[in-house]
Formats: sequence, C-alpha cells, structure tokens
Amino acid sequence: MLTRREALLGTAAGAATAALFAAMAATPVLAEVRAGDISTLPREKVTLVAPPFVHEHQQVAIGGPKIVEFQLTVKEQTMVIDDDGTTMQAMTYNGSIPAPMMVVHEGDYLELTLVNPETNEMPHNVDFHAATGALGGAKLLDVNPGEQATIRFKATRAGTFVYHCAPAGMIPWHVVSGMSGTVMVLPRDGLKDEAGKPLKYDRIYYVGENEFYIPRDENGKFKKFDSLGDSYDETLKVMRGLIPTHVVFNGKVGALTGDNAMKASVGETVLFVHSQANRDTRPHIIGGHGDHVWEQGKFANPPAKDLETWFVRGGSAGAALYTFLQPGIYAYVNHNLIEAAELGATAHIMVEGKWNDDLMAQVRAPAPIASY
Repeated sequence: MLTRREALLGTAAGAATAALFAAMAATPVLAEVRAGDISTLPREKVTLVAPPFVHEHQQVAIGGPKIVEFQLTVKEQTMVIDDDGTTMQAMTYNGSIPAPMMVVHEGDYLELTLVNPETNEMPHNVDFHAATGALGGAKLLDVNPGEQATIRFKATRAGTFVYHCAPAGMIPWHVVSGMSGTVMVLPRDGLKDEAGKPLKYDRIYYVGENEFYIPRDENGKFKKFDSLGDSYDETLKVMRGLIPTHVVFNGKVGALTGDNAMKASVGETVLFVHSQANRDTRPHIIGGHGDHVWEQGKFANPPAKDLETWFVRGGSAGAALYTFLQPGIYAYVNHNLIEAAELGATAHIMVEGKWNDDLMAQVRAPAPIASY
C-alpha cells in the first residue's frame, strides 16, 4: 500500500517531471571533495535570524576564505496569511516565510545542515542558485522525515541568490508554500559603485515576496485544511490557474507594517534585498529611489543609478541601496499596484529625522477654489 508521500509524488509526476526524476537519479549522491584542500580553513558558525533582519556580518572580508556553517530546520506548520485569519498549510525553513538570509563572502565555503524532523510529512531539500553543481545541490540534501544531511559548496560568484526546496515532482508546491530564501555573497572588498568606489550600508532589510494559492469553498470563502496532505489536491488546482489569491511580503498581508514596519533615520543608507522565487516583481519605494540598484542581484556588474522602480525576475533576488533624505512613512511596494493594494504586496519604512523644506514643501494648503 502506498504511503501518503508516495501517493503525492505519483500524483504530481507527469511527463514534465519524469525528466527531472531521471536527472536527480543521475546526480551522484556523494560529491568528491578534496577535504585536505580546505581542512585548515577557519570555521565560523552562524545563528540565522528571521527576516526582514539579517545575521551580523562584515561588509568587507577580514582575512582569507573560511567555512561558514549554517543550519536550517524544516517546519511544516499552519500559518495565518492575512488579517481575516486565512490559513495556509505552509512548508518553511526555520519557521519563517521567507527563509532566513545567509551571508558569506566570495571565495568562502557555505556549509549547510538541513534537518527534517520526524514529525513532518514531506521529504525536503535545498536547491542553491548560488552553488555550482547539478540541481544546485538538491539531491545531496534530500532528507525524509527523521533525517538530516550536510552540504558544502564554494561561493564563487558575488551577488544575491535564491535558494528553495526542490523535491522531485513537487517543486512548485513546496516553493509557493513558503520554502525559499536568499544567499548573499558579498565581494571580499565590499560593494562598489559604477566607478569602483566603495559603497556601505548602515542597515540591511530582506524582503521576501511570495504568492499563495488558497482554495475556496462553494461560498467563495477560503478553505482550511488539517494537514499538508489534505490540502494538496485542491491547492494544486488553484496553482494551475496561475492566479494567486495573495501576493505578500514576508509571509503575510501587512507583515512589514505597523509595529513591524522597517525602520531607518534620515542620513542612513539602507540595503534592501528583495527576492521572488517564482514570479516577476517590481519593487518601488514611494517617495524614494534606488540610488544604486543591482536588478539582477550580481555585484560583479555595475549598479544602475537613481531608479524609481526596479525589476526582479522570478527565481532571483535583487539588491538596492538608498540613503533616506526625509522623515516620514514610506510605502515599499510591488508596483503592480493591484497586487500591492488588493493582494497584500505592501510594506512600510518608518524614517525619523528632520524635514528638509528644500527637497519638498507645501506651497499652499488646500483651500476653496477662488471664484473670478
């Protein structure tokens, strides 16, 4: 008799996924690594933090390459995704949507241990867009419930890169259920402008954009499910329609507003890293700009300057620097304004400081129109 997991795999696998199964089967389970070449490198163990925050790191590397150790624990859980109490059977790394950002420097080795507790239903892994090797290392991290595995790869390209779960036959479901995050590989000598001059940031925020596909009942209300397995069939039908019910930042409508708004002060330079593992998006700071923007997220390329809106391709992460010049509440949105206003893709940045009338001032207050 098939287990629930085997049944789900069989349901999801079709002609398109058969090739993926074959590719994953062909991937060597054990990579040949000359351990002696890196055995003398220093190690650093990093404790990850939940977005929009990012763990402490140096913007300019100190010393030579090192091995940076991270751990992700898979958490399958029910999550509330809007103010109406709509729930989703989510799959997450470390319990957050998006998954935490990992920061290393070019030339470092990123070593990840993936833990899949036995209480979970599904197999999981990680496909690192920052890695070089078949399937981004996903096959080397295949873990069933009750297992863990460790992978190491060399960070050979500087930039911001998506990582996501990629189990054979079930990749889209895992990704749109919350299983994606970002790796930032900084140049060893830090960020540079288009002329090669150093750039620094005072704060960094990580905005992960996700779209969700929640089934509705016969009355048009969002349905609730008791488990991942129970939610699968109906969720897949909504996914295939390609029309999301929610488009959100950091896992929930309003997750980065109110008391949870991002914060800054006039004069501070903020690096915003924005990822979308599945769909294109268009970040925009209402009232601000992208002083330096790596739309494609790759720091070896010169940044664009003074952008009003930038484009982040599905399956990638972009980065933008902005120095705030005025106080106030800034809206940070996906400038598909329907998705921002109606589906949830809006965040806020609360900026403190002194107002500069030279940059903006009200010349006349609203008053009745004069008659002639």
